[in-house]
Amino acid sequence: MSRLDDLMGFHKTAIDLRSQRQSVLASNIANADTPNYKARDMNFGEALRGAVQGRAGQPLALATSAPRHIAMSGMVTSANLQYRPEMQSSVDGNTVDMDTERAAMAENSLQYEASLSFINGLLKSMQTAVSGQNG
Repeated sequence: MSRLDDLMGFHKTAIDLRSQRQSVLASNIANADTPNYKARDMNFGEALRGAVQGRAGQPLALATSAPRHIAMSGMVTSANLQYRPEMQSSVDGNTVDMDTERAAMAENSLQYEASLSFINGLLKSMQTAVSGQNG
């Protein structure tokens, strides 16, 4: 059962990260006409590796530099957002390239749907196996 949990957990993490990336891409598109807006994106592979290894979603430990400081954890980490390199210079300083954003959003949506399809297929296989044992 642990292997099944690992497999489902991996795809759940991938879906969560895809959802976060979709929000970032949508924000880029929404700000396409905002002066000096810098388009952002995440390195999905790096974010997924970090999440699978247990780094993402974990609170950051705050440093204490004096004995009277109270030890506590900071904010929860999420995917590392990066500024997208500028493809074409803009007079107003905006770095959003709509073609790049649309392509990234389409690719991300397909990957999201693929993960959902995989999970659905896995659950149907399990249901078939269970009902076959009972019948």
